[in-house]
Amino acid sequence: MLADAPPPPGHGFPPGTGRPPGPWPVVAAALAGGWTVALAALLQVVGWSVEQLQVAAGWDRWGWLWPVLSLVTALLAGLPAVLLALLPRSAGVRAAGRGWLSAGLALIALGSLRALPPVHHELYLAVLAATAALLAALATRLPAPTTATRHPGPPWQLGPHPHPQPGPDPQLTPDRQAGHGPRGVAGGAGRPRAVTLLAVAAGLALLVPWVWFGALGGLLETVLAGLAATALGVLAGALLGDRFWSPFTGDGPPRAARTVLVGGLVAGIVLLLLVAGTGQSGAQLPALLYVPPLGFVLGACQVAARRAGAPAGAAPVRWLVGLAVFGPLALTDPEEISILLATTRDVPYWVAVATGVGLAVAVVLAIGYGVLLARPHGRAPGRLVAASSAAVLLLTVGVVEVTAGRPGLYGERLLVVLREQADLSDLPAGTPGRAGRAARTAEVHRRLVATAERTQGALRRDLTRLRLDPTPYYLVNAIETDGGPAVRAWLSTRPEVARVLVSQRLRPLPAPAPASRGDQPAPTGPEWNIRMLGADRVWSELGVTGTGVVIGSSDSGVDGTHPALAAGFRGGDDSWYDPWDHTRAPTDTGGHGTHTTGSAVGRDGIGVAPGAQWVGCVNLDRNLGSPARYLDCLQFMLAPFPAGGDPFTDGRPDRAPDVLTNSWGCPPVEGCDPGALRPATAALEAAGILVVAAAGNTGPDCGSIVDPPAPYPDVLTVGAVGRDRTVTEFSSRGPAAGGAGKPDLVAPGAGILSAMPGGGYATLDGTSMATPQVAGVVALMWSANPALVGDLARTRGILRDTAQPAGPADLSCGPAAASTGAGLVDAFAAVRAARP
Repeated sequence: MLADAPPPPGHGFPPGTGRPPGPWPVVAAALAGGWTVALAALLQVVGWSVEQLQVAAGWDRWGWLWPVLSLVTALLAGLPAVLLALLPRSAGVRAAGRGWLSAGLALIALGSLRALPPVHHELYLAVLAATAALLAALATRLPAPTTATRHPGPPWQLGPHPHPQPGPDPQLTPDRQAGHGPRGVAGGAGRPRAVTLLAVAAGLALLVPWVWFGALGGLLETVLAGLAATALGVLAGALLGDRFWSPFTGDGPPRAARTVLVGGLVAGIVLLLLVAGTGQSGAQLPALLYVPPLGFVLGACQVAARRAGAPAGAAPVRWLVGLAVFGPLALTDPEEISILLATTRDVPYWVAVATGVGLAVAVVLAIGYGVLLARPHGRAPGRLVAASSAAVLLLTVGVVEVTAGRPGLYGERLLVVLREQADLSDLPAGTPGRAGRAARTAEVHRRLVATAERTQGALRRDLTRLRLDPTPYYLVNAIETDGGPAVRAWLSTRPEVARVLVSQRLRPLPAPAPASRGDQPAPTGPEWNIRMLGADRVWSELGVTGTGVVIGSSDSGVDGTHPALAAGFRGGDDSWYDPWDHTRAPTDTGGHGTHTTGSAVGRDGIGVAPGAQWVGCVNLDRNLGSPARYLDCLQFMLAPFPAGGDPFTDGRPDRAPDVLTNSWGCPPVEGCDPGALRPATAALEAAGILVVAAAGNTGPDCGSIVDPPAPYPDVLTVGAVGRDRTVTEFSSRGPAAGGAGKPDLVAPGAGILSAMPGGGYATLDGTSMATPQVAGVVALMWSANPALVGDLARTRGILRDTAQPAGPADLSCGPAAASTGAGLVDAFAAVRAARP
């Protein structure tokens, strides 16, 4: 009797009933499956959202978040799965329960690995590969389910009880039982079977959008991503092997629709739970959408393999799942899947595009493979056709990578900070004014370079011999170099090394992000913030506009052609530096740097010191930076050098700007620790260059001024107030580390109109907007009294003594100074006090 033929009355029914089991086990399985899908997807999104909120708010990362979420997911999804696995009557329902329970337990182990900081991505991938391989080994050693009496039933019954090991189908001919199926689907010994090649082709098709829209990291990172993807494929194969599919296929010719639709649905939920634990926070979200439909593809492969004479085995699962998860693991940086980049067509946008294309490809594969391989009396493609399909898709991946993709490796680098830093404690006092400042700057530069040259030689030679491309720095005695966890461990053991930081490197985009443009008209007079500070009175009543003072801007860049900024650019071959893209003229696509520079020196009523000049450096690319790029710009500001020049030998300390405006911070996610830039700001202070920095936008929490350089005592830290002279809700609060009172001052930072790339204007909020206005006030003071140039202590004293009271929004941080510092800067009073 054929397996699909109806049994005679009473045959195989539960004793004493005369009828098959009812539909309730299937209903329970459907409810449990829906619950599992909703729960897993929701908690993954919640976990990522919480981490993004922490990044945006500047909070410390909760290392326990992902272990707890993974455990909660497994517990809440595992309870119904256990109940399903214990149901006595429906083998298919029990198989679903066992599969979901096993995947939920794997999720606990895999998801908990996200406790590792995202900045250590290579270490995470290595641990992920090892954990998945261990879980796969354990899964293959699980005992097979016990054999039970077969109970064929109506269509709602998911399948017969499984056998411990699927045996040969009694309806197959001897040659097909031996594995020699029609047209080579089963394949012979030592050759890949056609069904495996079809799975490879499907996996490569899913890889195409990631190759198109993504980019690889470093060599080690890519290798580890491949190992992790392979281990995850092996784990999926252990959970979705022949033993899993047996209840859905039967002992005779497979019931194709049930195998593809029901078995594929159950397998898809298993895959959902597996990929929920795959990848750092953010990288798992795309796979949640496009990997589960592959369960139907695997069901179709089972149909084709069994029609050919043997079960499919684990190989199709391994190849398909491994290739599917390799895309987001290797071709995206999880740290860039961030809300900080979600406002433009940056990495989150392109990840969403790749996910959408991947989902469409997965759906087409599910339908196409189902129709092609599981249609009644259908014949699957032979080995030659399957191999040709896989070869064509492999070639497509290569062509897309070379043409539309971004070939090459874009891994993170390391910043090696040496123990010995230059001794600047006994600098001569020098004469006041610009001449004395120039002499101190030259001496600081000489000592810094000498210390770096003396202490870095052996390490630089070793790194060069290992072809790790070292880049030396002197402002902080440090070296940036290639290298992964092994190189980092080796460097940490060297006696001359204090610590090793990860220096982030952004991966390229498929297309340049569009430049931010302004949508507001040009101002018709001094803006409200200029009037609040009294800068317009300084121009009109005191005749001071900042002439003779140079402000250095380290930011996303500056649009040097903007009408409000073009005339203020100092010019020459040493007034612009772009360590990211090596542009030769001032440019800006992000808009942030153009806006901040405009608030400092912009003409037409937007800048505090419109008569001052500016020089620029790009330390932010797409709103992200790294310790090395921040250091590049600070070093350039101490001793500017021509484009393509060597900072050690070509630096010109006599061309250093007077005041630096810095509307940025370097958080741990970018690789900085609290002391990463401390020697840099100390050296600039010793050189008589005033560093003005934004407090940050992580208020109103107390103690939220944490990201370098804002907490440093030698930095003039600026918070923000609104039109009502009250500290804004977003402005970060003190005290800083060690109880230091921060911010030092506040300035207008809400609803600030300033320049944007392309000649337009826009209104922005943030302590970023307040900071350049304080730099502009210093420029007015030093322009009014050049003898103050380089006299940082006296300049700070005047700013504090002339500041006006500002209402704190929240006094829970202690005294008012903890929230507002000395108060709201008063340009008119400060310049009058600064005049000889």
